[in-house]
Amino acid sequence: MSLIVRVCPVQSASRPFIEFRLTINNLMVMVLCVKQANPNHVFRALADPTRRAIFEELTRQGEQTVHALTRYAGVSQPAVSKHLTVLKRAKLVRHRREGRETHYRAQADALGPMVDWLNVYGAFWRERFNRLEAVLERME
Repeated sequence: MSLIVRVCPVQSASRPFIEFRLTINNLMVMVLCVKQANPNHVFRALADPTRRAIFEELTRQGEQTVHALTRYAGVSQPAVSKHLTVLKRAKLVRHRREGRETHYRAQADALGPMVDWLNVYGAFWRERFNRLEAVLERME
């Protein structure tokens, strides 16, 4: 008797989540639904140059406190906190409390939806330019 365990993501355009199904010997044991990150949230969050700079600083330097980010950003602490809230909602940063301080770190994997979107349109435009090149070559 063999034990086969599969976890396969099932994604649909009509559902805003990825469904993972755990099956053992073709018997469904568990279904786990994970909400997908929305690329619009990521684009909106990174559209602001201050938020982009904060995200880049966290990516380069690692975990930092709000005070350190305030010194880096050159804006007020309440402004940095608001920017961090937007980044948190887009799942681009995570935070942890340590005493009276909050430490933030970048979650670079949250860029996945944006990278996926860019890959789709990158392939689209590559194909369009290849077609254009073929037409231009035939015209010569």
